[in-house]
Amino acid sequence: MRNAPPARNQSFARLGELIREIDIAMLVTVTGDGALRSRPMATQQIDPGEGTIWFFTSSDSPKSDEILHKQQVNLAYASAEKQSYISVAGRAHLVRDSAKTRELWKPAAKIWFPQGVDDPNLALLRVDVTAAEYWDSPSNKMVQLYGLAKSLITGETGKAPGENAKLKIPTRDLQS
Repeated sequence: MRNAPPARNQSFARLGELIREIDIAMLVTVTGDGALRSRPMATQQIDPGEGTIWFFTSSDSPKSDEILHKQQVNLAYASAEKQSYISVAGRAHLVRDSAKTRELWKPAAKIWFPQGVDDPNLALLRVDVTAAEYWDSPSNKMVQLYGLAKSLITGETGKAPGENAKLKIPTRDLQS
């Protein structure tokens, strides 16, 4: 989607900034019996213009089978150090695209895919983001302590310093 609506690009821009600072997401899928299952995944690319997040995955993994049956997923990103937390809802798709695989390939991925970009089990996982929420607080301890002191002195339990926003990403024609 090269000409994404401005609202979609703006909604995704802030989300992309926050996600880029956190390397690992917990990907939540739905198992065949309806249970939720989480596992860590290394984010390969965030594409604000498309509203997508890309990962490498093994095509013969349980998560791949779960996604084939139920595309709804959640990605949870957290950085306690930066006080940044992100929850992303989306639709997941397994993709076989050698050009995109080569574009995203990093030597560290050889740990999981020893045959490199030609590994027969290597697939891409594309998550089309449909909604997200984030909490971004100042990681500066002085700002946090000031907020705590102000609350203790005034007795007011005001809003914590930082930013919280729910993003409804305007939909586009989502195709596999």
